[in-house]
Amino acid sequence: MVVDIIRDSTFGQIINFVSNGKLLPYADQKSDFVVPSSFSLSLPFVPPNKRNSDIISVYGNETLTGDAQPRPLSEAQTLGVDVERPSRPLSQTPTLIDGEQPRPMSMLTDVEKGATMPDTRMTRESTIVEQPIEKLPTDPYLVGWYGDDDPENPRNWSPAKRAFVAFSISFLTFSVYIGSAIYTPSIPGLMQDFNISLTHATLGLTLYIIGYGTGPMLLAPLQEMAIFGRNTIYMGTLFLFVIFQIPIITATNIQTVLAFRFLTGFFGSPALATGGASMGDIYPMHQLAYVLGIWALGAVAGPITGPVVGGFAAQANGWRWPQYELIWISSFALLFLCTFLPETYEPTILLKRAQRLRKLTGNNQLRSQTEKNSEMASVAMVMRESLIRPFVLAKEPMLMFANIYLGFVYAIFYLWFEAFPLVFTDIYHFNLGTSGLPFLGFLVSGVITYAFYCLYQMYHVAPRYARAAEKGTQIAPEMRLELGLFASIFIPTSVLIFGFTSKESIHWIVPVIGAALYLPGIYLTFQSILMYITMAYPAYAASVLAGNDLFRSTIASVFPLFGHAFFTNLGLGGGSGLLAGLSLVMIPFYYGLMRYGHLLRARSKYAQSQ
Repeated sequence: MVVDIIRDSTFGQIINFVSNGKLLPYADQKSDFVVPSSFSLSLPFVPPNKRNSDIISVYGNETLTGDAQPRPLSEAQTLGVDVERPSRPLSQTPTLIDGEQPRPMSMLTDVEKGATMPDTRMTRESTIVEQPIEKLPTDPYLVGWYGDDDPENPRNWSPAKRAFVAFSISFLTFSVYIGSAIYTPSIPGLMQDFNISLTHATLGLTLYIIGYGTGPMLLAPLQEMAIFGRNTIYMGTLFLFVIFQIPIITATNIQTVLAFRFLTGFFGSPALATGGASMGDIYPMHQLAYVLGIWALGAVAGPITGPVVGGFAAQANGWRWPQYELIWISSFALLFLCTFLPETYEPTILLKRAQRLRKLTGNNQLRSQTEKNSEMASVAMVMRESLIRPFVLAKEPMLMFANIYLGFVYAIFYLWFEAFPLVFTDIYHFNLGTSGLPFLGFLVSGVITYAFYCLYQMYHVAPRYARAAEKGTQIAPEMRLELGLFASIFIPTSVLIFGFTSKESIHWIVPVIGAALYLPGIYLTFQSILMYITMAYPAYAASVLAGNDLFRSTIASVFPLFGHAFFTNLGLGGGSGLLAGLSLVMIPFYYGLMRYGHLLRARSKYAQSQ
């Protein structure tokens, strides 16, 4: 397992290429590899209805050809045809903020549908009787998997290997996401060194958020192109993320700090946008909701632990040291992941297999399915589609509300980074280091929330899908909003408790608990609304998610700029009361979307009406 992981990593791919396959070789680069007969240039083309099944055992010792009786469908896949995913792998569909083709449903939608219902994938076993050999694709030069148990297929990896890769992806996300809030302890030092205002110094946080909101619009679609895949973009942008920390550390003016804060956020965005897609590459649909829940919780842990990690460093050694910590974390992540994060994107894996087989056989007609599908596509076409469509869809009433509501919820989350110093430094007299410790309350409530989320999926959602499947009916996407409606109550409750209990006469643990209650609200609301919009717009899910990420990040990035003045002028109680009031006003609109969303879908030319 370890050798395979290293071979499929970025460093392993370089070693394999430089050594011409002699080091860390694939099966088709070994001397005992048997080339499937259908890939030979000397094989004459025979119509499907007149030829027997030519089947080559790639991992066995014998060659079976010219059998009179047709083989089971799973054996027929040794011809290079993937029956389970005949035209496009599941991982190619857009996830989170990915670019997409207009037809397939996004991975997130598949995840959320499949993960909360019995596994309804078309398995090979279920198609053996229904699909005889004669109905297989007629292209004898189509390169696919070498059967059901092909070890290079990410879906066939062992549980231990998948768990390790899932940890690596989560670590990548954490390493980038911590960069947003680790900056906040540096703000007092920046104000002093560069003689700037609080608002000016806070721009470093705002620009970072805008950067990782806009980055996926340009970078995530590239990961859906087989020629690049996941790892090329992950490691290339992570390298730039590390490099662009250096000008921040050595900056002699605030302009340099702000410019490179935006660039680091921009180039760190692929880890935040498509980490869920990478999870979808390796896990079956019925497990994905739980895995994505852990990944999302790990992503939230980044900004939560940022002030904790950076606070003590800034207190001891000045504003540059939190940035030193960020470059240490991200540099270690770069080295670790370049060595141990394998490529998970199925089209990229098959594209490289086709390239190796073309070199081995001299048959330039060998193509993977993605190569055949995208012969007319170009990077410019993909980028144009990814940039325009999110803005067109954003005018839809359902999406407009989703963007505004999630933007508001996300904005309050980043207001905590302005409110906590006012409470725990000014009222409770915590120092710069210990003032970040109350953020750990979010981690505690996050673990509890995730446990509840798993139970909800297991004992409420899955049985509903099972009953619908038995009756032959479908579950309306609006069902996904139920959990979010319940969770939305936590948002005003949390804000009110925090604002009105932040007093010297009340122990500091009370506002900590109040703030921690916000995590169930934001976590469950995000899960519900993002599931809903991807199910409501399955053909345009990636554009929908890309637009939502852009709009909510833009809204959230602005709030920290006026957060200090907001709470100072209105008071903690008054400011919290206003935020709670706004969130309460939005709840009836949320309920209206859940109750009448099916009517809006029926009137939309983009949404799925059934």
